[in-house]
Amino acid sequence: GSEVVGEQGQEEEAEDRLKEHMDNLLDKSAKTRQTALQSLRLAFSSKTVSEFLLERRLTLTDSLEKCLKKGKGEEQALAGTVLTLLCLQMGSGPEGEEMFRSLKPLLISVLTDSTASPCARQSCATALGMCCYIAAADLE
Repeated sequence: GSEVVGEQGQEEEAEDRLKEHMDNLLDKSAKTRQTALQSLRLAFSSKTVSEFLLERRLTLTDSLEKCLKKGKGEEQALAGTVLTLLCLQMGSGPEGEEMFRSLKPLLISVLTDSTASPCARQSCATALGMCCYIAAADLE
């Protein structure tokens, strides 16, 4: 019994940290946002948290959209990577498709922006390709 309680406590603690990182995506400080993006990248690439993300996908999508629009260089690149991992977590269902449809124009915008940093453009190209492969309903 105590192992199950300990596991639940760890899971709740991990979810609290994820919520904190998601809140930090809206911080005024670019450094804080980048740190939050790095933490989310690590969390999404090391553990399946799709149940947790289903409830928060719209909030997270909005935050990533702001990072892609207002951020520069590394922040945009990290946001693209987190977006790719989020798409992987959401899968090919309607939620993943909806997320991809809403962010596709922004990814294309960063990708084709010649003033954006090469790492941001590369990250957005990867996100666009992966999300299209995973979540696009329209085969074109």
